[in-house]
Amino acid sequence: MSPVPVDAVPVDDLGERVDVPAVVRRVVSLVPSLTESVAATAPGLLVGATDWCSRPADLAVTRVRGTKNPDIAAIVALAPDVVCANAEENRQPDLDALRAAGLAVWVTAPTTVPAALRSLDRLLCLACRLPRPSWLETAERVWAAPSDGPRRRAVVPIWRRPWMALGRDTFAGDLLARLGVDNALAGADERYPRVDLDTLPAHDLVVLPDEPYAFSPSDGPEAFVAPAVCVSGRLLTWYGPSLVEARAELSTALAAAPRP
Repeated sequence: MSPVPVDAVPVDDLGERVDVPAVVRRVVSLVPSLTESVAATAPGLLVGATDWCSRPADLAVTRVRGTKNPDIAAIVALAPDVVCANAEENRQPDLDALRAAGLAVWVTAPTTVPAALRSLDRLLCLACRLPRPSWLETAERVWAAPSDGPRRRAVVPIWRRPWMALGRDTFAGDLLARLGVDNALAGADERYPRVDLDTLPAHDLVVLPDEPYAFSPSDGPEAFVAPAVCVSGRLLTWYGPSLVEARAELSTALAAAPRP
């Protein structure tokens, strides 16, 4: 994948031009995976992040509440050069409020692994004015080869009470497909449909991430007939430095799941 030209117009994933300064010194991130991406590339550049931004573990910045209820006044007071956001994680009214306050807001919206790699390249190089990091080049190499093993068909719950699962056009669904696991609900009308466990389409595997719902070996597998495997939500749903290790670690976890 060719790096973004240094003189490219700063346009985010939604096609919106974002007027970021030539030198970026202060960044607020409203997305945990983007927080990790910026921190891994330029320690010290972040001045604010959400309460859910858990990586790196020693991140010492101002916390600005959650992804769905950010403290707009606190973000404005931090005077960031750019705010990093995501079309799915963050609410449009909040992003509009930040723009109305005069802040540059960069929105990501990838739904595939290749799109995520391109999005990260543009976020870091154009929005944050950083050199292309080596971890991103490594992630591209890791995900370059297609899966060549036997395929499985999985249901991927993301919540219970009510039960919800991965549907169409999701980053996590595309990532699993590249590991040889096809989403049984990829044809759903919604990206995250509610599901009835008694009427699920045919599948031979259940993949249970530990976020957004904290599925675990004692909370989730018992509800299904098919073999279930618990995996890291960070490795399955985050795009950033986690992509370097995600392929190997998820492949190992998925391979350990028994076949019916």
